[in-house]
Amino acid sequence: MALGIEIRRATHDDYEGVRSFTEDLWADRGGDYIPEIYHEWLEDDDEPKKTFLADAGDEVAGIVQAAMVSPDEAWFQGMRINPDYRRRGLSGRLNEACFEWARERGATVGRVMIFSWNAASLGAARTSGMEPITEFRFAHPEPDPDRRRPDRVSSDPAAAWRYWTHSDAREHLRGLGLAPEETWAVRELDREDFERFADETAVFAVARESGTAGASVRIRSDDRETDDGGTETWAEYGVAAWDDVDAARSLFGAIARDAAEIGADRTRVVLPETAEYVSDASYAGAPIAEEPDFVLGIDLASGGGESGE
Repeated sequence: MALGIEIRRATHDDYEGVRSFTEDLWADRGGDYIPEIYHEWLEDDDEPKKTFLADAGDEVAGIVQAAMVSPDEAWFQGMRINPDYRRRGLSGRLNEACFEWARERGATVGRVMIFSWNAASLGAARTSGMEPITEFRFAHPEPDPDRRRPDRVSSDPAAAWRYWTHSDAREHLRGLGLAPEETWAVRELDREDFERFADETAVFAVARESGTAGASVRIRSDDRETDDGGTETWAEYGVAAWDDVDAARSLFGAIARDAAEIGADRTRVVLPETAEYVSDASYAGAPIAEEPDFVLGIDLASGGGESGE
């Protein structure tokens, strides 16, 4: 156990301590994002989130953030343990602080997303009581105002929602899609979300005479700083499901046109991590991420795990 280490709220004054042990993490994979976004990542008093820090006195031993993404769904992110303090039970203490905070705010489930290559974090999450829920992969179709679409694509939120509710993609993803409230987070999407996206962002339904054959939604677009100090606009599409490769081509065509219309430079589209969906996306001409991401969760109402079986 890490005796003498206090778990408290992180502050802006902790930046140097956090930076000192995170700036060299995952250098072979592009580095850690936390030193770059730390100050804007921290919550204001009125935000439904809290960042916990493990204070070892002269050093920061660890950090994690908890956020509410719906009235009863919590999201945990940014878990980092200083290499000098690993194997002392700190990830468990930080997770328990998140669990308690989320329960106090009415959360019945908490989830976390972990890169599939991050074996240490996967093991730490399971040790803290989290269970596997699902896995997904990102596709990155290039914005293109003239992208071909074999099928007509409508913006009918009712058709898109109905297709999503009956799709095997929704079953695989356990109803989860990218959360509008928080980047790099997922939550359960409902019919009201689809209706709101139709008004505020974009909804896509692949329309055929035989019925709807695919669906997707744009949940946000935002500007991000590039490594060379410039900015680029990302468009993010929270779910994607389709019947066949032509429906996938139509859906990606609509997404490519939509991204071009709003001036996006890059896109991210959530796909179920199955051989069919991932190979369909590649066959349809959409670049795909090299590796999937895993989602794990815990039942905060009873203290047990949320099974992925």
